[in-house]
Amino acid sequence: MEISDKLLCLFNAEVSERDDEYVVRVPKSEVEHGAVEPDEIYRVALIGREEIEAEESETAAPSAPDEPQPPVEPGEVRYVEIEDLGKQGDGIARVERGYVIIVPDAEVGERVKIEVSEVKSNFAVGEVIDEEP
Repeated sequence: MEISDKLLCLFNAEVSERDDEYVVRVPKSEVEHGAVEPDEIYRVALIGREEIEAEESETAAPSAPDEPQPPVEPGEVRYVEIEDLGKQGDGIARVERGYVIIVPDAEVGERVKIEVSEVKSNFAVGEVIDEEP
C-alpha cells in the first residue's frame, strides 16, 4: 500500500454511533503533537483492519499500531525550512505528519541542511551543517 507524503497522522480507531451519526475518534496525542487541530476539516481514509494486519505480517519491520514512529532517524541528513521560533529562540521545522525538528541557531525563513542528532517520539533535534544559498 502506498502512503502519501501528505499523511498527517496514522492511528487505529473504532467507529461508534452517536445520535444520528457515526464518529471516528482522533487520539488526544495527535492533537497534542500538532498533527491535527480541533475544528479543522480533514480528508479521512479508512483502511480495513484485515488489510493492515495482512500488510504488517508481510513486512519485517516492527511497529506499534497506536503510536506512529518518528519520520526521521539519528544521523539522517536533510534540507528543512525554518517555519517558526521556539520559546528558547531555536528554529522550528516541520516535516512529515507535522513532526517537529528543533534547529538551534536557525532563523525563520532559512532553508538549511541539517543532521538529525536526537530523535524523540514527538520531536527531533537537528544541527545545521550547511545553509542553502
